[in-house]
This record gives sequence, C-alpha cells and structure tokens, in this order.
Amino acid sequence: MKKFLVSLLAVFAVGLTASAQRTDISLSYGGYTQMDASDMHDGWHGVNNAWGAITAAVNFQVAPKFRLGPSYTFSSCSTKGGPEHSNIAYHAIMLNGRYDYYRNSIVTLYAHLGLGAEISHMMPYERDSYNKSYFAFQVSPLGAQVGIGKSVSMFGEIGYGAQGLVQVGFRFGL
Repeated sequence: MKKFLVSLLAVFAVGLTASAQRTDISLSYGGYTQMDASDMHDGWHGVNNAWGAITAAVNFQVAPKFRLGPSYTFSSCSTKGGPEHSNIAYHAIMLNGRYDYYRNSIVTLYAHLGLGAEISHMMPYERDSYNKSYFAFQVSPLGAQVGIGKSVSMFGEIGYGAQGLVQVGFRFGL
C-alpha cells in the first residue's frame, strides 16, 4: 500500500511540474459499485447495498488524447437492522487513465480505466473497528462529456468498478 501511495504522489508531482498541460477536476456520483457486487465486506452476512459512490478526481492531460490522474471514491453501507446492526465505510484510491477516441467542439467520447486499492473500514456492533483492503478497479468503455460552459462540462459513463456501473458528474477545467 505504501508503494502504491508513493507512486500516486509521484504521478501527481510530475503532473504538476509539466507546464503545457491542461488539468481538470471532476466530481461524480455512481450507482451499484464493485463493493456491492463482490464480497468486499470481509464475509459479513446481511449486508445491504450501498447508496452508491461519490468520486473526486484530478486529471492531467499528458498527451493530446490521453489523461492521467488520481481519484478518491467514498461509499458506505450497513447490515440489516436488529440488535447487531453494523456499518461499513468504503474508501477507494485509484490511478485513472482516460483515452478520448472522438472529439468535436461540444462532445467528447472516451474510455476510462482506473486501478488501485479499496479499504473497507469495518465497524462491527460491540467490537473494535478494523480495516480490510481489496483490489479496486473501474472499467468504463463508454463515456461521454458535453461542454456546458467555457471550462465546465457534464459527463456520464457506463462501466463497472468501484466508481459505479453508471456514473454521472461534472468536470471543471483549470
């Protein structure tokens, strides 16, 4: 995990030092995540589906059609009610790449791939909290971004992973 975080910081630092690149920040919501579809809750039984996931990302343009950058995703869920009601918080840190395969003055179509780690913070009833880590990813072969202002756009993606099956949000250019 330490090596991954150091690598993520190195990519971020290299991105900040490049002078001719364009940077954007995105905020999004995604529904039905990897955490819901697979057992990323240490085998706990009676776990409800999460409400979705909120993601914040920074992307640096490293080539004319390619962007690279880190993201943070948060989600949570709980077990079914009763005397042993417990909670789980999911934290995913990933390095994302995005390839634009079609672009005009308003619309951009792209593919998105993210790889990283997901940390499940387990908060069991009447026991100490603990963490479990898992491999996190996001594969979105179809993404569309539409400009709605000079440096603001909205986007939607269809794929699978920690950021959601369907993801929608806004991007802000810097």
